[in-house]
Amino acid sequence: MRGTPTCNHEKFMPKVSLKTDSLAFCLLGAAHAVAAVRTGTALPQALSQIFSKNIAPPQARGAIQDISYRTMRQLGRAEALLALMTQKSPEPALLHALLCCALALISSPQEQAGDAPYNSFTVVDQAVTAAASDLSIAHAKGMVNAVLRRFLRERDALLQDVLRDPVAHWNYPAWWIDSIKSAYPHDWQAILAAGNALPPLTLRVNCRKTTAAAYMQTLALHAMAATQVGPVAVRLAQPVPVSQIPGFDQGLVSVQDAAAQFAATLLDVQDGMRVLDACAAPGGKTGHILECADVELLALDSDARRLPRIAENLQRLQLDATLQVGDAGSREWWDGQAFDRILADVPCTASGIVRRHPDIRWLRRKGDAVQLASQSRQILDNLWQMLRPDGKLLFVTCSLWPQESEAQAAAFAVRNQAIRLSAPGQLLPTANTEYDHDGLFYALFQKAITAIT
Repeated sequence: MRGTPTCNHEKFMPKVSLKTDSLAFCLLGAAHAVAAVRTGTALPQALSQIFSKNIAPPQARGAIQDISYRTMRQLGRAEALLALMTQKSPEPALLHALLCCALALISSPQEQAGDAPYNSFTVVDQAVTAAASDLSIAHAKGMVNAVLRRFLRERDALLQDVLRDPVAHWNYPAWWIDSIKSAYPHDWQAILAAGNALPPLTLRVNCRKTTAAAYMQTLALHAMAATQVGPVAVRLAQPVPVSQIPGFDQGLVSVQDAAAQFAATLLDVQDGMRVLDACAAPGGKTGHILECADVELLALDSDARRLPRIAENLQRLQLDATLQVGDAGSREWWDGQAFDRILADVPCTASGIVRRHPDIRWLRRKGDAVQLASQSRQILDNLWQMLRPDGKLLFVTCSLWPQESEAQAAAFAVRNQAIRLSAPGQLLPTANTEYDHDGLFYALFQKAITAIT
């Protein structure tokens, strides 16, 4: 598959007026976001930049976000189709991205099953309108029309051709597919499929304020179908905005994946303990720890811009912690007092949460896992020196790559003579009615009482 053209990405501002409730407006906005991702910007940041203009009403923002995420999940197929139907890659990057967004909508499995969000001919018409509205790509509106109409005419043959390519079939880079096959030879297809599924909305019930059983009754009163999938985990049948979740503003529940809810329980916190949550932002696990016990908790993060998010979450839950800016790989921030428990949710490639962040697969490179594993090793070894004898450290990563998870844990135990306790290890991402969670890794270590720091 040919490379994607790059350019200096401009903020979303149609040069010719478009109605903000039109599909053309939303397609153009999504195209700007996709173009930004293909030049190295994470999708949430790209969307934030687009929305900072405040020209898109809430409904349009929702549609732009939806189209952008759909395109990220189907970008391999869209780019393969585009390469097949054009002699050279369309330029500039915005034009390439607009065609990918439209192709993602009209070539999706939902469209083939008759359950697409938009009519195919409407998508074509509105993509042409979107192109015509931006002076940088208006010259190519005829090309947009020709390519998309050709796809509609030759859909079956074109799809049969491109889907022979694993990148187009699975919608992941070739190196990602090969790495999953190598690490999980028996489960690789299920893992890739789970990463393309829409993530559920799973809630964590605040046990300080209510119980999972009581909250299930609350949801029933609001006619919201749900399933209890863990001790305090409730999965909604249909995702809704947090503003529509009963009791969210009052701190009864938080949004947290079922796999992530293992952390606080495994950490085994008790009242009065001194606890460190390293790499704490956005604070989901921080809040869960404080819901489980009355502890003295320090929430650490290297980025000061992320600390307000932790503060907002704790304020909503009516819980308190000390928030501090600091690098978990150094000791400059440490006061020298040992911790009873340490949660080390270390930086990683995030390959296990790709269904929630489908842009990750297109942003990562094959060598990233090795680089991040080296950074994580430094963090783990540093934090271990801050743990009191007999204390416990929980190593968490949302990666599927063994060098970031099991291999890292095994090497850490040997280097530090750490006692490895029972923990789930590698949780593979699942997307079915019984189990539905992200791919996280857990390793729990205890420091020997005789250990010298």
